Amino acid sequence: MNIFYRWYKDYLTDPQVVIFILIGVGIILVISTMGQFLTPVIASLVIAYVLEGLVRPLEQRKVPRIVAVVIVFTLFMLAVVFLIVGLIPLLSKQISQFIQDLPQMITSWQEHLHTLPKRYPQVVTEAQINKVMDFITGQITSLGENFLSFSLASVRSMINIVVYMVLVPLMVFFLLKDKMRIIHYLKGFLPENIALANQVWQEMNHKIARFIQGKIWEILIVWGVSYVIFVLLQLKFSVLLSFLVGLSVIVPYVGATVMTIPVALVAFFQWGWTAQFAYAILSYLVIQFLDGNVLVPLLMSGIVNLHPMAIIIGILVFGGFWGFWGVFFAIPLATLVHAIVKAWPRKRQQAAQEELPE
Repeated sequence: MNIFYRWYKDYLTDPQVVIFILIGVGIILVISTMGQFLTPVIASLVIAYVLEGLVRPLEQRKVPRIVAVVIVFTLFMLAVVFLIVGLIPLLSKQISQFIQDLPQMITSWQEHLHTLPKRYPQVVTEAQINKVMDFITGQITSLGENFLSFSLASVRSMINIVVYMVLVPLMVFFLLKDKMRIIHYLKGFLPENIALANQVWQEMNHKIARFIQGKIWEILIVWGVSYVIFVLLQLKFSVLLSFLVGLSVIVPYVGATVMTIPVALVAFFQWGWTAQFAYAILSYLVIQFLDGNVLVPLLMSGIVNLHPMAIIIGILVFGGFWGFWGVFFAIPLATLVHAIVKAWPRKRQQAAQEELPE
């Protein structure tokens, strides 16, 4: 019991720690219990936080905040219009075509896989091929069931999307326009002594902003480069595949590995075991190599200093709690946990520092 009592005295008796824990627990409870209803609010906060990175440089050039907000918000709305009018119809068309072609792709893969035991009997057996095909068939069946359930719920989903398309831009505009008023109002509900929370926020604010902006640029660059290369190779479903490759960078390590399957599936269905197939796979691997070894260090240098295991665990934990947003923010949330651990007051350390001679 003495061990637990000493641990309690060292880590949990500071009033700032209690305040910090209460704030953290309150935020988690709100997100956990009302996260589904607050999705447009969370999305608006994220978008406003990203756009603030464009508003601030204009303010530094002596542009009035309201003018800067109008300029940035107008550019944001133009991007949304382009997404709705130009991209989404094209993606929908390619998704429908991909679903229609998928059974033929699977059949083509099956025919080639069943020839492997005859060619390489010492390496691959018929039983192993059957197990692989059963697994693939099960996954395709599950995907089809999920797609059907999504289609049945599409009417309600479309209503929600229309509502969000109206609410989110409005909230983004007012979050940018009245930023200081909102912050001042929320501070009125917090205790005066929140030094620990301020310390953690000061350390994380810059990193989170740079992470989100860097991740968005990474998605756009990987998406654009993939699209150009797939079009040059004349790969089918170039828009859909390049879009998914761009989004795959949201999940480090895992996303690139998972996206190899649809790229290889489409390329093989289109060309078979040919040089063109090899060029497509090689191009995809080069894109992933340059993304991980050149683009990420350039965009994210100094933001994330976490071990890959910590990142993967963060993706699993936060993704399990909060789905897409948990996956997207897994790295900054893991970095936040690291910052909290560093800033957490430890009485024994403080006592030792006080005893050191000046």
